[in-house]
Amino acid sequence: MVLQTAQIGRVSTSSFAGVAQNMQARCFAPRGALIHSVFHSNGIHRMQRRGLHSARQASVVARSQATAIDQIATAEAPATSSMTLGPNSDNVCMSGLNGLSAGGVEGLDSGCFHVAAQQPVLYTVQESLNLLSLDNKSLLRGLLPDSFPARLAAEPGSEKQRRFIIIDENVFDTYGPQLEQYMRYHGVECEILPLPTCEPNKSFNLIFQVAERLEAFKLNRRKEPIIAIGGGVCLDVAGLAANLYRRNTPLIKIPTTVMAAVDASIGIKTAVNFHGRKNKMGTYCAPLAVFIDKTFLKTLGDRHLSNGSAEILKMACIKDGELFELLEEHSAELIQTKFQSPHASTIMRRSIQGMLEELEYNLWEHILSRLVDYGHAFSPEIEMAALQGDEALLLHGEAVNIDMALTTQLAYQRGFISAEERRRVFGVMRQLGLAIWHEVCTTDVLMQGLEDTTRQRDGIQRVPFMKGIGEAVFVNDIVREEVELAAQYVSQLHAEQLAEAAHNNGYLANSITPLEPVPQSVKHFRREPAMAH
Repeated sequence: MVLQTAQIGRVSTSSFAGVAQNMQARCFAPRGALIHSVFHSNGIHRMQRRGLHSARQASVVARSQATAIDQIATAEAPATSSMTLGPNSDNVCMSGLNGLSAGGVEGLDSGCFHVAAQQPVLYTVQESLNLLSLDNKSLLRGLLPDSFPARLAAEPGSEKQRRFIIIDENVFDTYGPQLEQYMRYHGVECEILPLPTCEPNKSFNLIFQVAERLEAFKLNRRKEPIIAIGGGVCLDVAGLAANLYRRNTPLIKIPTTVMAAVDASIGIKTAVNFHGRKNKMGTYCAPLAVFIDKTFLKTLGDRHLSNGSAEILKMACIKDGELFELLEEHSAELIQTKFQSPHASTIMRRSIQGMLEELEYNLWEHILSRLVDYGHAFSPEIEMAALQGDEALLLHGEAVNIDMALTTQLAYQRGFISAEERRRVFGVMRQLGLAIWHEVCTTDVLMQGLEDTTRQRDGIQRVPFMKGIGEAVFVNDIVREEVELAAQYVSQLHAEQLAEAAHNNGYLANSITPLEPVPQSVKHFRREPAMAH
């Protein structure tokens, strides 16, 4: 495996007295496992994307992550500080003003005081197979004492362990007995909270349920991380609840779907839906760690495997041409083996690597032109419209793929991609069994989605289009007429596929999954089970 590397961002804050400002280090991951650590300071970000890689290479001044963090943790206070260290005691802050705040003592005269600080982030995304095996102790790892930011201990602590576990109820139906056995075997006092984490239920009602049970459990947030096990909705809900409870309780994420493994789990955003709008209420909250166990994917149905594949295709189309070629060659294999093949590992790792490269320097989305927003100009409105209507519900990746189908045609209409490149993109969508159209996709719905997206991006569209396969360009001037034209093409292609499937028992040639999503009723507020029981 190619050696994985990750940039550690600059640190410059009075909270780390004695540490050289703008210190950066490079973290090296061991061979054989994907470990991507993120260390970023709030307010310090790179504004020039083009110079990112050269700037990273030129600014490395330390050789390991451990060195950088240890220097921060053990830094001594400056000579001007009134901090003293007595025998067998902690640092004691002496009384009296010292002018060590960002504004010095100016406020005493002017009445205007300035505050400046940075919030460091450090977490790990790591493959760990068979997490529920009794000899795998990953779930027993707690917090490193007195670490800031909170860090995951390398080994389980010697004292009695307690864990609060939030788990998707479908996942619990399949893995609950094994999870309970694991905790009993290791003597862990735990509370397991199964939740119906599906898109119709993704609201503050779930947050309140989690908070009430957390309070009753009397979790010690300094020692006992929350564990969240499930798909993207479950991890979003658990992340928001953890962030709100006691103003940030450490959280370990364990994704059980392809979508969650390559997308929802590895960033720092949390959210619930609000007033019929997708992810309108949320926070930025970094996890303590993310453990990816591909064995969970063995119980997924084909539809959910295809659903997560859309986010992989997204990264391939706008960033990684080699990943796209892997998808062209191995899409059927991904679904047939339920992502258990060696090629699946390579594909997932490339997708995660690409996603983290785009997220790390812009965790708080200060830069609004984001490649990872590909497929997310129209899709939030499409997804929520399907949720509100009488037609079949759409999974998130299916809505994203419909968006990508539209933007693929839009890119072709503008001359950014060739007819052959368009054919290849739709070919991979077909092989993965992904929907390219839905009845809710009226021009009004699509334009409403674009308008809402534009508002979120400070009044500018900033929509990424493919510019060839594996590269992208941002456009700001999409108009209704070209959207109508693109929608006509995609809907016609969809109709042709329906006609073909009608003569093939609902399947397309070169596709191993049914063409149409399985109809579901929103009245039951339950999704199609993600697990095959």
